[in-house]
Amino acid sequence: MLLKTFGWSFAVTAAGLALAGVLWGWKGLAIVGILSILEISLSFDNAVINAGILRKMNAFWQKIFLTVGVLIAVFGMRLVFPIVIVAITAKMGPIEAVDLAINDKDRYEHLVTAAHPAIAAFGGVFLLMIFLDFLFEERDIRWLSWLEKPLGKLGKLDMLSVVVALGALLLAATTVATDVAHGGGDKTATVMLSGVAGLVTYLIVGGISGYFEDRIEEAEEDEDEAEGGDGDGDRAALDAAGPQAAGAASVSRAGAASAVGLAGKAAFFMFLYLEVIDASFSFDGVIGAFAITNDIFEMALGLGIGAMYIRSLTVFLVRKGTLDDYVYLEHGAHYAIGALAVILLITIKYEINEVITGLIGVVLIAASYWSSVVRNRRDAGSEDSSGTKAEVTSGV
Repeated sequence: MLLKTFGWSFAVTAAGLALAGVLWGWKGLAIVGILSILEISLSFDNAVINAGILRKMNAFWQKIFLTVGVLIAVFGMRLVFPIVIVAITAKMGPIEAVDLAINDKDRYEHLVTAAHPAIAAFGGVFLLMIFLDFLFEERDIRWLSWLEKPLGKLGKLDMLSVVVALGALLLAATTVATDVAHGGGDKTATVMLSGVAGLVTYLIVGGISGYFEDRIEEAEEDEDEAEGGDGDGDRAALDAAGPQAAGAASVSRAGAASAVGLAGKAAFFMFLYLEVIDASFSFDGVIGAFAITNDIFEMALGLGIGAMYIRSLTVFLVRKGTLDDYVYLEHGAHYAIGALAVILLITIKYEINEVITGLIGVVLIAASYWSSVVRNRRDAGSEDSSGTKAEVTSGV
C-alpha cells in the first residue's frame, strides 16, 4: 500500500536529487532537499483538505490528480507561474521574462517579490473563503464546539462568508497595503483588485463543482426512491434470485448515463478546484523559496518533489480512510488554512518566517489528530462498557 501510493514520489525524489547533484553539485543537492522539506511542511494541511475532496472522486480522477495534477503543480505553479507574474507586472513578453529568470536572477527575484502583494491578496482571500465556508456550516461533528456551534447557526445568513472575506480584504487594503515594503508604495488598488479576483475565482470554481455534486446527489436520491417503489414482490424475487441478480437489476435501473456524465463533469470541476487550492497554497512556498535560492530550476525541482509527496499523501489519506477514522483532522486542516490566509494578508507588508507558517499548520493538525485519538478511545471505552453491562445483565 505504502509503496504503491508513494512509489512515484520515491522515484521522483531519487531522480530529482541525482539530477541536482549532477547539475549543481553538493550545494544544489542540499538546496533541492531543503526546498522539498519546506514544501511538505508548508502544505501538509493542503493534503488533508485535498483528501476531503478527492475521496468523492473515482479512481480515474485520483490518477489524473496524481499525473496531470502533478505536472500542473510542478511546471505550472512552481516554474511557469512566477515567470507569468513577472511578465505581467513588469509588462514584458514571456520570452523576455524567461531570459530574465535565467540570466538576471537577482532582478527576477526582485520582480517576483514586488508582485507579492497581489499574489498574497488573491491567495489569502481564496483560502479565507474555504475556511469561512467550513466554519459557518452546521455539522454534527464539532471539534471546538464553543466556537463552531454558534458560528454554524450564524452561517444560516446568506453570503455571510463573502461579507466577512470582503471585510477582511478591505481591512488589509486600508492598513497593510498602504505602505508596502515589497515593491514599495501604496498597493491598495492592487490588493483590492487581486483580492476580489480571488473571491470571484472561488465562487465560480467552487460554485460549479458544488452544483454538479448536488446534481449527482439528487440523481442518487431519485434512484433510491425508484428502487423503493418497485414493490415488495419484486424485491422479494430479487432477494430470492441472489445478490448477483439484485446487483444487475440495480445497474439496469441506474440506466443513468446522465448520472455518469454528471459525475464526470463534477469530477472535472472538483479537479480544477483542487488545482486552484494548490495554487493558493503554493504562493507562500514560491515566495519563501527565494530566501534559499533564486535559481528557478532549483526552485521548481525542490518544490516539485515536495508537491509530489503532498499529492501521494492525499491519495494515501483517501485510500486508508484516515479522515473517517480521525474525524477532527479536517477541522484542524481548515483552521490551518484560516491561519495561512491571515498570514498571507499580513505578509503584504510584514515578513513572516516560513518556519512559523509551517509550524502553525503542523501544530493545529497535530492537535486535531490527538483530539481524534482521544475521541476514538473514549468511544471504544463506552462501547466496551456497554457490552460488559449487556453481558452481565443477560447473564443474570
